[in-house]
Amino acid sequence: RSLEGLKTFSYLEELILDNNLLGNDLLLPKLPHLHTLTLNKNQITELERLLDHLAEVVPSLQYLSLLGNMACPNELVCKEKDEDDYQRYRYFVLHKLTNLKFLDARKVTRREREEALIRGAFMKVVKPK
Repeated sequence: RSLEGLKTFSYLEELILDNNLLGNDLLLPKLPHLHTLTLNKNQITELERLLDHLAEVVPSLQYLSLLGNMACPNELVCKEKDEDDYQRYRYFVLHKLTNLKFLDARKVTRREREEALIRGAFMKVVKPK
């Protein structure tokens, strides 16, 4: 559950953290060369917080996968979610992390990138208090 030891690997390029019970308190050290990060099947629910953190500490990120987390709204996590929910999530992620080439298991398309620029900021899921 701790990523403390990662700070000594500043030249790390790929990191797979699937199935590790990682939650919203996830804190990565500054990893300027990291281009691939998978966080599948963890306990992440706060998408915007995670994306803001990743934008700050992994500026070279090109591949990100969040499948199996509540923050990634798809049928794997919740039967009430559909393809539209997932697409809105993709636009929001691409709005926050503009260098991504792959998100989850799909390549980022030019149309998605354009839509994310225009509407991505408005695709944030807001939970009632």
